[in-house]
Amino acid sequence: MSATADHAEERTNPAGRLGFEPGQVVQEIGFDDDVDHELREGIESLIGQDLVDEDYDDVADVVLLWFRDEDGDLTDALVDAIGLLEDGGMIWLLTPKTGRDGYVEPSDISDAAQTAGLSQTKSISVGKEWSGTRLATPKSKR
Repeated sequence: MSATADHAEERTNPAGRLGFEPGQVVQEIGFDDDVDHELREGIESLIGQDLVDEDYDDVADVVLLWFRDEDGDLTDALVDAIGLLEDGGMIWLLTPKTGRDGYVEPSDISDAAQTAGLSQTKSISVGKEWSGTRLATPKSKR
């Protein structure tokens, strides 16, 4: 694919800015009716396969964690997600934007990530309703 085609895909596919690559196993946690279906379809298009769900029993390259304020303890959710990842894998934490139901304060995300031993590397808008925070795992988590 040419560089121009890559840039065109990034503009038309919201998932293009998230760094997904063909062949990656992406495990989705926290799916509900309110998720961004266009983003999900874009990720599947980029990786060339369906997202795997919470029942997947192998390690994933990326965990896509949809999380709302009322979903419980964010630190616990992040620690659980780390256990699902391949060494060097990453978590995309997707939370509702400011003013939306389920909004999570950035300071809460930062605190939970730090407590879970994750590094916050990038935060971007991933759709009309959702923000994404990329969290990197330590080089060796075991």
